[in-house]
Amino acid sequence: MSGPGGLRDVVRQELVARQLEEQIVGRFPVGRRLRVLDVGMGRGAQALRLARAGHHVTGVEHDAAMISAAREALAGQPEGIRERMRIVEGRAGDTGVHFLPGSFDVVLCHGVLMYVEEPDALLAGVARMLAPGGLLSLLVRNGDAPAMRAGLSGDWTGALTAFGATSYGLKWLTSTLAGIGAPLHTWYGVRVFTDTVADDACPPAGLDALLAVEDRAGRTDPYRGVASLLHLCGVRG
Repeated sequence: MSGPGGLRDVVRQELVARQLEEQIVGRFPVGRRLRVLDVGMGRGAQALRLARAGHHVTGVEHDAAMISAAREALAGQPEGIRERMRIVEGRAGDTGVHFLPGSFDVVLCHGVLMYVEEPDALLAGVARMLAPGGLLSLLVRNGDAPAMRAGLSGDWTGALTAFGATSYGLKWLTSTLAGIGAPLHTWYGVRVFTDTVADDACPPAGLDALLAVEDRAGRTDPYRGVASLLHLCGVRG
């Protein structure tokens, strides 16, 4: 993933925020204050957005540098937002240690699954945190498209090696979500066109135009199927 503030990270955070808001608005009554758990919250970009929107957010993170950055960002917010967000130091797989099953309306697990040894167990534990009808937001590297970046940059050897290098494709993820009781409701592609763009690049037509194109592509076949990342939304039965 790109660093904070780089173009690719900006595209990722903005698109995921839009997609998540769309799902929340479509699923929950307007004005309802949701209980949100962000597993592997990183620097807290999505958690802060949701706290600003009025929701009560708990972020779980084990990396000390990430926790420090998230706390620094939170410290600069108004008191009301600070009161709606708390940070818990812990690993993504330890949600059952900290929280009771069914404690949250929305659970985020973004950019975590690819880095754990037992992804099935992690997802099952995360899904248990959801109340009935709750929303699971899962962001993961697209296993169906790892050759795209190498191929578009002319790295033919890398592209050949990348074919079939990971199992995190849409088919596997759909089956896994069904198996943990949070079947897939909808999915998006994230970063269809910008994954090969330098982080310090300035979009010639402006950021708004770039985001409009990425937003449209992330909702449209066949483009979303070759996005760098998949954003899957499951609903707890």
